[in-house]
Amino acid sequence: MPTRILPAVGDADAIRAIMTRLSQLPDADPVTPVADSTQLIDTLARLAAESVDELPEVVVVHERIGPVPALELIREVALRFPAVGVILVTTDVSPGLFQAAVDSGARGLVAMPLSYEELASRVQAVAQWSVGVRRHLGHGGDVFTGVGGTVVTVSGAKGGTGATLTAIQLALAAQASGRPTVLVDMDLQTGDIASYLDVQFRRSVVDLAAITDISPRVLADAVFRHDTGVALLLAPGEGERGEEVSDRSARQIISALRSRYEVVVVDCGAQMSGAGAAAVEMADTALLLTTPDVVAVRAAKRTVRMWDRLQIRKAEETTIVVNRHTRATEIQPPLIQKITGTAVAATAIPAHFKELQSVVDAGRIHELDNKSVVKQALWSLAGELGLVRAQETPQRGGRARGGDRGSVSFRRRKE
Repeated sequence: MPTRILPAVGDADAIRAIMTRLSQLPDADPVTPVADSTQLIDTLARLAAESVDELPEVVVVHERIGPVPALELIREVALRFPAVGVILVTTDVSPGLFQAAVDSGARGLVAMPLSYEELASRVQAVAQWSVGVRRHLGHGGDVFTGVGGTVVTVSGAKGGTGATLTAIQLALAAQASGRPTVLVDMDLQTGDIASYLDVQFRRSVVDLAAITDISPRVLADAVFRHDTGVALLLAPGEGERGEEVSDRSARQIISALRSRYEVVVVDCGAQMSGAGAAAVEMADTALLLTTPDVVAVRAAKRTVRMWDRLQIRKAEETTIVVNRHTRATEIQPPLIQKITGTAVAATAIPAHFKELQSVVDAGRIHELDNKSVVKQALWSLAGELGLVRAQETPQRGGRARGGDRGSVSFRRRKE
């Protein structure tokens, strides 16, 4: 679940800087900051009176907090609220201050001006420590125990580029290799994953939108377990209800999922909603599907530029996947890479719709034959992205021992 962070900052400029950085952390839930030491202690005491689980996992204390000096305040928090991890934010990163902060009970020290990487690393470490303490004390029975899975988003440059098919096959490949996988339909108005996999469902992602603390039990009630083993969190049957899923709730949902599954594949569709944008921003890998034609490539370029303008994702952090590729087309992957300024996956998906038509019409895309060159390419893409565990390469067109492992080798992602 999201890490609750309570900043204790008295300086106006520092408040803006700290809150900006905290809001950028994908799994963070920063609350309204307190302005002085008295307000901090009173707030923590009020929350502790309700339950230890109501306390924030992390408290961020600025060096110029008052009226109680920062180190004394940290010592008091550590003594009175031992399940709360404290981080000191300071411009002085000398070994002497670091030792003094640790002696006072701080779990970490972060230098100003704040570095995203340093802050994210420290918050994650302190949050894990806090969760461990609460579990040891007998609290937080519903706290997630996962270390954090890999999140991959799949978006279409325009409608019909194959984002949903790609997302499904990537999830199937990851699950088949032995990695617990969840497939999320974040195409909230027109999502088709349920149709592609021939499932009837009652629960959807909307059922989690209004829940601020998503426990494993609540999550299990909303997730549909497919025959292939892939967990499904589907788009609502009534498209207008997609508006109930905000960017904030999307972050909480994805954070909960990545704590329970090794691989989280999110189909964002071709229309970028606030929830989809949040998913792309949080993703470890963001894929953008395009076909090798002028209209689709222009759409891909527009999407990449929009993500950059909205500070969702930089072009160089986006990976283009070329679908319906043929050697005869004039627009080849290197040209698409040059036009969009993104990375382009080494694996291109060939144009063989005839292989797909029967399983698509039947809503049984998971039964696509291993001999299909489209399936082989998509599972090879999963290997390229590091979504599958290394397996022995099964014989072409056959089945691997222990279930459907596809008919391609799984390559490890290059470091």
